[in-house]
Amino acid sequence: MQGVLKKGTKATGTFAILKHPLTWILAGLFLLLISLFGVALFISISIGGVNQFESGMTREEADRTAQVSAEVMRYEPLVRKYAKEFGVDDYVGLIMALIQQETGGRHLDVMQASESLGLPPGTITDPENSIQVGVKYFAEMIKQAKGDIPLALQGYNLGNGFITYALERGGYSKDITIEFSEIMAKKMGWSRYGDVNYVEHVLRYYNTENGTVMVKGDGTQSFDVEEVHSIMKQFLGQPYVWGGRTPEAGGFDCSGLLEYAFAQVGIDLYGTAQSQYDKTIPVPEDKIKPGDLVFFSTYKPGASHVGMYVGEGKFINANSSNGITYSSVEEWKSLYPFLGFRRIQ
Repeated sequence: MQGVLKKGTKATGTFAILKHPLTWILAGLFLLLISLFGVALFISISIGGVNQFESGMTREEADRTAQVSAEVMRYEPLVRKYAKEFGVDDYVGLIMALIQQETGGRHLDVMQASESLGLPPGTITDPENSIQVGVKYFAEMIKQAKGDIPLALQGYNLGNGFITYALERGGYSKDITIEFSEIMAKKMGWSRYGDVNYVEHVLRYYNTENGTVMVKGDGTQSFDVEEVHSIMKQFLGQPYVWGGRTPEAGGFDCSGLLEYAFAQVGIDLYGTAQSQYDKTIPVPEDKIKPGDLVFFSTYKPGASHVGMYVGEGKFINANSSNGITYSSVEEWKSLYPFLGFRRIQ
């Protein structure tokens, strides 16, 4: 969010700075940033079953849609509560998608809403307060954008000043977004201003045809499996490197690959295979899902090898025979003591 100044640089790969439009002190002057208000379009949310937001989507639609994590879904009752209060209860699915993009549900300021109160980023430490403030601001963006979802979303990221700027030039477009971002970056003396791809980033989690979001699996994984898998896949074919924990090593060992990939999504798996075993909980084999970790004892008692299960009996891992590759769980079971599947909580 930003106003005339505002929301969101995703600058250093962490989370947005400079979010919501309110009074900022620059060169000793107060710049009043105006918030505008809102309701709007009708987008239905399907409720029911374990995957509350999944019904109504075809498999083809689901394949085109990134999945919202269990960590985000736990806030759905609060989102629904405040969406109703601020008159945007037809947008619950869209707000859930927005939260997935903002923090993945892994930070106390769930909607990165501190700046809309004129506070520094991350000041809010009560998730419910963050959702209350963030949903209110989202409602203002929807109203100012006259129900135009892309315009409202980009306004949440760049601030309501962007909405005014875009409407004066015919409405939302990527060219106008880039133009506004470059103007504001120059004005603020920053290398960049906001996320010009914010709309696409949020809408990958959202089905605009029926207002639904897809929940990962049955919502029991605490992270975006495909995001972690994609991080690991970029290293396929690299050699096994004992003690390798970062790309700079030219390869990884088994626990190093997981430690690095999960760190990119904010999950601490620091340590050896045994440490990672101790940080996770057992999962019955008939309940396993992609994203679960699989452990073996290869050369000493206890866990000495680990990989991430990706489905269809395969797991991705770094091993001394083949480097970073996919392996068969059943083949490994025939070679080494199998310690089971375990899940990150």
